[in-house]
Parts: sequence; structure tokens; C-alpha cells
Amino acid sequence: MLYPTTSQTVGPYLHIGLSGLNCTDLTAGHPDLGAPPVVIEGRVTDGQGKPVPDGMIEIWQADAQGVYRHPDDPRFSGMDATKSGFTGFGRLPTEPDGSFRITTIKPGRVAGPDGTLQAPHLVVSLFMRGLLKHLSTRMYFPDEAAANEQDWILRQVPAARRATLVAQAGDDGILRWNVNLQGAGETVFFDI
Repeated sequence: MLYPTTSQTVGPYLHIGLSGLNCTDLTAGHPDLGAPPVVIEGRVTDGQGKPVPDGMIEIWQADAQGVYRHPDDPRFSGMDATKSGFTGFGRLPTEPDGSFRITTIKPGRVAGPDGTLQAPHLVVSLFMRGLLKHLSTRMYFPDEAAANEQDWILRQVPAARRATLVAQAGDDGILRWNVNLQGAGETVFFDI
């Protein structure tokens, strides 16, 4: 008879074997992505507001036309992906001060579970030591207020907490989005 093994946490060695797959600039070497580059900066902090120095963030997103580079997307064509080179996937570690920076493009709108279009967003996974399972969330764009208001997923989040999922535009053109694991201003995470 086989017995289940005990649960293990994600770290502290989650970077081993993964750092070679890091990608902090999804636009590098791809001049024709159909949208200008967008830089996103932020910090990951724990329940006491202290930085998470050894976390890892992954993003997954559609391209500028709202197509995921995945065979499950009926609009995906391997030929189109080969031309642009855009994968829609990025992975980056957090810095010692909990900060991160990624360059990508704003994705197009994709169909939601109810058939309406979702607002442009990034699907974000966070890995760090002490977690039994990675955390899943989203980042929405601040210049998409009307689309954000209509987004089926975002509407499931209590109105008072939606701001934790929307980046803030800086005067320098950089989007700022922080991930707070607990406490005041805790980022909304999804149980998937």
C-alpha cells in the first residue's frame, strides 16, 4: 500500500535549475509586437511589510491581439508565433529588497468565462519559501478603467480590494504594482 508523502514547501531552493529560464524582457529581440514596451516595477512584501528577497514571479499573458501562445487558444497559429517571437511568458527573481522589474507589452483582450471580453491583464504566479503552493493573482492596467469595470473576474473581487490588482501609472511612464502577502492592502490571490 502506498501512503501519501508529507507536504513540502516551495523553497528555499526554488531557484536551483530555474534561473537559466529567467526572462525579464519579453520584448527583447522582437521589434514588431504590435504594441509598445511596458515596464512594470514593484516589490513583494510579507505580512510584516518586510521585503521577500528570494521569491520568484512568473507572468503569462496574451499578445497584443489577445492571443495566447498555446494550442488551447483556438486563435493561436504556430506560424504567427514564429514571426513575432513573443512567448507571453516571463520569469524573474525578486531582488534582496523584494523588488522586481519586467518589460513586456500590454496584452489584448481575451474572452472571459461568461463570453464577454476580459480587460487586458497579466496572470501572475508567485513562488517563495514557506509556501505549500504558489500564489496566483492578476495585474490589470490603470488606463483601462472601462474594461476593468466590465471584467468578469475583477467583478468577482470585492470593490474595496480591486485596487490591489491594478497597477499605478508613474510620471516616468513606468507602471508600479506591489504584491503584499498579508495585512493592510493584501493583494487579492485566487484559489485555482
